[in-house]
Amino acid sequence: MEPLRVNGRLVLPPEELSVSFARSGGPGGQNVNKVETKVVLRFSVIGSATLGEARRSRLLERLASRLTGSGELIVQASRYRERARNLEDARERLASVLREALQVEPPRRATRPTAGSKRRRLEEKRRRGDLKRGRGGAPPE
Repeated sequence: MEPLRVNGRLVLPPEELSVSFARSGGPGGQNVNKVETKVVLRFSVIGSATLGEARRSRLLERLASRLTGSGELIVQASRYRERARNLEDARERLASVLREALQVEPPRRATRPTAGSKRRRLEEKRRRGDLKRGRGGAPPE
């Protein structure tokens, strides 16, 4: 298996990826019952030597709900009927999940409401207040 390119700076060596195959579910006739085309791709975030400490902690934090108890990220692929296509699909999905989790969002810059938005908000509050004040009509006889 070849190395997995996650982004421009991170390439996972094949030794850090564990691949196993299983029987796929769904339609496919007798083929489904005897051919193992489903791919189960595992990557140990905790045991990876390629990830630096910063990347590892970021992945552990951002992917906490997707990791197993031992810190493994598991991706399953059974979209296609061929093992090779499912393997490629699983590799792409693993790279995509890692790429997304490693992305650093720029810090939010605090902004102030514009003068127009303040004016519109206060006008709407005044209109609402006038509407509610005008509701109290005469009591029924």
